[in-house]
Amino acid sequence: MTDRPPAHQASSREAAGYPTALGASSREAITLLGHDLASEVMGEVGFGELAFWLATQRRPAPGEVRVFEAVLAALADHGFTPTAIVTRLTYLSAPDSVQGALAAGLLGGGSRFLGVTEDCGRFLHDVLATLDEPPADDAGWDALALEAVARPGRIPGLGHHVHKDGDPRTPRLMAIAAEEGLFGPHLSLLAAIGRVHPRVLGRTLPVNGAGACGAALADLGLPLELLRGFALLARTAGLIGQLAEELRRPVADDIFLSVDLNNRSVPPEPYGGPHG
Repeated sequence: MTDRPPAHQASSREAAGYPTALGASSREAITLLGHDLASEVMGEVGFGELAFWLATQRRPAPGEVRVFEAVLAALADHGFTPTAIVTRLTYLSAPDSVQGALAAGLLGGGSRFLGVTEDCGRFLHDVLATLDEPPADDAGWDALALEAVARPGRIPGLGHHVHKDGDPRTPRLMAIAAEEGLFGPHLSLLAAIGRVHPRVLGRTLPVNGAGACGAALADLGLPLELLRGFALLARTAGLIGQLAEELRRPVADDIFLSVDLNNRSVPPEPYGGPHG
């Protein structure tokens, strides 16, 4: 026998329904965000604008769309990254499962790839949350940035394994945000961190594009909990491109064989536990 709510509770819950401001369907129409999907959204609203609208339930201004889509473009594809390689290899192994190949690549979005977008946005937000009001000038931002960089732990948004002398995405995204009047406190703090961190760390690291994207998304007022989701949204387009290229010019089998045919046997090395 299973525990079930009394009939009157079940009927009450059914009567209450499940409210949503997103998509809903009737026999005659589909509504999305309070608009008729067929006549008011399709062909009238771009995908970037719609993605922003879905996440915030407010229609973005044109400048917000431009910054948001610049972020999506910045994060879409960076060549043979681990996420791209695993997508191609999964498709090689299971060509009947495009969704599996895409999911495999997206599951690799973490602290080293793609996740930096969220990590940086959260880090900057935590620093800003300690203020009653943002600094009034660059000197104030630099002082705040020095305090932030001096915190123990890694500073998300600094460093890049390829662009050692500067990530080309960062100044472009900052310029677009400034042009649209959307260079807010998160980007201001990140820019200050870029200026002052050598004084604390003793070396100069580039402000990477993933971190700048996180700052820009936070300045747009997007939920911090979803910042990685927007990075994954962008990368989905890139992974579809990787699969499309794999169909035309396959390399996954070569990647697989280059490892499989070049492995070398070594003696077992027993794991000694966390202190061994």
